[in-house]
Amino acid sequence: MQPTQENEADALKQILCGASVTHLPKPSFRFLLVDDEPRLLQSLYEMLDNRGYELIRANSGEAAVNELLRLRFDIVLLDLRLPGMSGHEVMDFIKTRGLDCHTIVLSGNTEIDAAIGALKRGAYDFLRKPYAPEELLKIIANALQERELARENQRIAAQLESSERLYRYLVDSSPDIIYTLDQAGRFTFLNQRATTLLGYDRDELLGRHYSEIVFEEDLERALYVFNERRVGERATRNVELRLKCVTGKDDTRHFDNALMTIAFNSDGIYLADAAVTKREYYGTYGVARDITDRKRAEEQVAYQAYHDVLTDLPNRALFRDRLELAIMQARRNARTLAVMFVDLDRFKIVNDSLGHVTGDLLLQEVAARLKLCLRQSDTLARHGGDEFTLVLPEIADGEDAEHVAGKILESLSRPFDLNGHEVFLSGSIGIALYPEHGSTGEQLVRHADIAMYRVKRAGKNGVQFFTQEMFKDVHYRATLEKDLRKAIDNNELEVYFQPQFDVFTNRIIGAEGLMRWHHPSRGLLTPGEFLPLAEENGLILQLSEWLLESVCTTLKTWDAAGKERLKISINVSPQHLDRGIFCEAMFDALKRHRIMPQRIEVEITENICIGNPQQTVEQLHRLHAMGVSTAIDDFGTGYSSLAYLHRFPVDTIKIDQSFVREIARENGHYPVVLAIISIARGLKLNLVAEGVETEAQCNYLKAHGCSVMQGFHFSPAISSSEFLTLLAPREKKLAR
Repeated sequence: MQPTQENEADALKQILCGASVTHLPKPSFRFLLVDDEPRLLQSLYEMLDNRGYELIRANSGEAAVNELLRLRFDIVLLDLRLPGMSGHEVMDFIKTRGLDCHTIVLSGNTEIDAAIGALKRGAYDFLRKPYAPEELLKIIANALQERELARENQRIAAQLESSERLYRYLVDSSPDIIYTLDQAGRFTFLNQRATTLLGYDRDELLGRHYSEIVFEEDLERALYVFNERRVGERATRNVELRLKCVTGKDDTRHFDNALMTIAFNSDGIYLADAAVTKREYYGTYGVARDITDRKRAEEQVAYQAYHDVLTDLPNRALFRDRLELAIMQARRNARTLAVMFVDLDRFKIVNDSLGHVTGDLLLQEVAARLKLCLRQSDTLARHGGDEFTLVLPEIADGEDAEHVAGKILESLSRPFDLNGHEVFLSGSIGIALYPEHGSTGEQLVRHADIAMYRVKRAGKNGVQFFTQEMFKDVHYRATLEKDLRKAIDNNELEVYFQPQFDVFTNRIIGAEGLMRWHHPSRGLLTPGEFLPLAEENGLILQLSEWLLESVCTTLKTWDAAGKERLKISINVSPQHLDRGIFCEAMFDALKRHRIMPQRIEVEITENICIGNPQQTVEQLHRLHAMGVSTAIDDFGTGYSSLAYLHRFPVDTIKIDQSFVREIARENGHYPVVLAIISIARGLKLNLVAEGVETEAQCNYLKAHGCSVMQGFHFSPAISSSEFLTLLAPREKKLAR
């Protein structure tokens, strides 16, 4: 719709009076926090409180929808597993209504379908619970930055619109190029703006053909523009052409040519014959408006919509488009293509220890190195966080993809110099081939992701092709996770106790508490079969609290049977210590069950300090002050075990069974075992040997001063009742 003369006059008045161009108000962001767990919802609220945001909470999908109908939100932090209406359904509602908000999914669901479903519904990002608060805050900052950028682009568009109204009003002194052409397309008039914008002298262009200043690739379109003969509403509008410049930095500029035929004007440039029976075409009148800045703004917005701001790589959207195109070409040409999923190993440690600024710099360096490993036809994209995806079209077979993966791993193995910090990385790479491993882009990315996680579980820093067995494994793990969530409520968990023997007194002095799962269909499962899964999906906190409660109940039962001297050691999850809640849980359990702290010993391993070392040290010192002792499990298997002896209040060292297993003869020489025994003796620490299975191992350890042992040579892990039965005859024998 054309602006009225009054509107144009107001615009001119604003400019002449020095009024500023319309500015958008300073952004104020509103968040919707959706989670059915009150503690998690409160924790999320407290993390974001006092940051200048307006925070609204909802504990169900229905409540979230009601809030979305009532208010406009910038950020929605959404859990998928909600009562009644699920998180996916909430996202469908947002998409259907076309609500302008960024949805960040925070879910404990580790199934790949959950993440893919969320991203397909327009999720800005997906975080698995438990997540690091810093990672969530970083994602929120990026989302808000994107929204601010959109507002800035809106401001730019508003400025351009205001300028356009003014240009239409200032016809006689127009900032646009106003021109007329004769029948042959030669300039007969140009205003002074042509000299300002293009650098041509106005008189120099008069009499010359318009094609001399039109960009060569636009000449065909210009033919219809500059020879326009239609009238009325059929006249050409808003045709974009590029015109050549002879001065300035730009070789070309974009112009929006709003054209009309001479007949459309009332100036009578049409020539009529004497009888006025027909009108002869005389020429063309037009106005060319410079829209270079607008084109650049549009190009910038379009570019940012398909590229990652940090690394300047294609984002998921552009990657998906290129992948689908590559699949179409591969199908047409009967060729193979590969999709790679690359995840950086140990990136979180770098991010946490050196800060997010250094972490961002590392991601940029990684992106630059990955580009050098690829062909020009390949596509490298940042999938999110420290994950990258690649498309390798037109390859002969899987060996080509494996060769590229090898180049990537070699490139990542070289140290990174980040502002004076030397950082070492590795990568885990999963590969899926078309058509062998999938016929759609979604399938290929999903299968490459599954293969990558297999590399992670196998020790990282490697390459793995997708196989159907992996898909079965994912299904198995998903089913096992679902069953594990019900195991506590269904009373399927039990603590088994492996006795610890003093071989010099032939007495049982304690036991290690080990979880067992009586699975309804798979039978008795050991910790190695389900605890790693619990660590991944956040269930380990719930299981650790259950273990602590169960051990305290057992100690109370043993006390009632007259076994007050026995001590039980339990393994502590790094996640539990990282959260800073283990001491409170321990104190509460001991107080409720009236158990002396000296009856409990916590066992830690070398990965205990990976997440939050300062928090871990503080927790262990608090436990020690409480009276709870600490043991280093699997001592000698990690590079940092000796450092623990200085940082932690250590009471006991446990010789790892891998060293004990090496003992084959009583009169042999096993220096690692002897070294550990010497360390314990020199530091006056308790010593326990794990995994003792033979008489020779027992005698060797005993001969060199290790008195406390556990293992199948003495007894496997047994139930509480069996443990009491095992104690009875030994105590009677000792009493005699």
